[in-house]
Amino acid sequence: MKAISLTETGGPDVLELREVDLPVPGDGEVLVKLECAGVNYIDVYHREGRYPLELPFTLGQEGAGVIASLGEGVTGLSVGNRVCWSMSGGSYAEYAQVPAGRLAGIPEGLDSKTAAAALLQGLTAHYLTTSVYPVEPGTVTVVHAAAGGVGLLLSQMISAKGGTVIGTTSSEEKAQRAREHGAHHVIRYDEVDWVAAVRSLVGEHGVDVVYDGVGADTFEGGLSVLRPRGVMALFGASSGAVPPFDFQRLSPLGSLNVTRPSLQHFIDDSDEFQWRVSELFDSIISGDLAITIAAEFPLADAAGAHRALQSRNYSGKILLTP
Repeated sequence: MKAISLTETGGPDVLELREVDLPVPGDGEVLVKLECAGVNYIDVYHREGRYPLELPFTLGQEGAGVIASLGEGVTGLSVGNRVCWSMSGGSYAEYAQVPAGRLAGIPEGLDSKTAAAALLQGLTAHYLTTSVYPVEPGTVTVVHAAAGGVGLLLSQMISAKGGTVIGTTSSEEKAQRAREHGAHHVIRYDEVDWVAAVRSLVGEHGVDVVYDGVGADTFEGGLSVLRPRGVMALFGASSGAVPPFDFQRLSPLGSLNVTRPSLQHFIDDSDEFQWRVSELFDSIISGDLAITIAAEFPLADAAGAHRALQSRNYSGKILLTP
């Protein structure tokens, strides 16, 4: 089969389509024929070697498709079932070998592309707003990259729970998309000092939580706009990793809380995974949550998909199709 199998880490040019052996599902595993794969920043971190994996490896942590075969011990699933998954490697390929416990069925009324586009980023937004800092009526939030894939979902979920979204973004087109998806205030950081703009909105109170998937460029500013005992939820690093930080500073800043969560630890339990997926898919099917697919690239042009993701010129999800 064909796959984006890496023999070295580096820039987008290392993403070459190669012929590799068809996986054989082992105990408790399933072989899925891919219909589409999601492109995420964790793929960039794996490609660059920032999150190292043993070489060679097939890139990709999210996909959707049809079950082609079952390994030993798999129950409750059948060949031909439509399924999707997140945080299981190898989705930049024609077929993927996935642990059965990591699969979610795609319900009627949901197409495979929407399922793949929603899962990793949707589950991220879900755990951030339900578990890392549970949003409730009156919660005031800052959402960086508010027109990005996670940002659009965060804004919708926060608004639905009665919270206030202060989004940051870099163009009027993106600002309009953020407003359409629930952002109450949108700050153009390419035009104004976003920290000063947030302070002018919230005054001395500060914000309850900063949802930050950007990292190096926004971390310090985010700390400065939090209320006493506020939460910095640093869930990504699209601008680069945050430099080493002296945590003694958190006390004079207001006894702040800083957390670096990862989706993996919020879906490891199968019951928790299925609960989060069920809430996510129900809200999509009901029309309460809109999924935006920004672009689709053929599998052979995975490098182009990565360049598009890192350009920050796209609003919504980028998909690969075998």
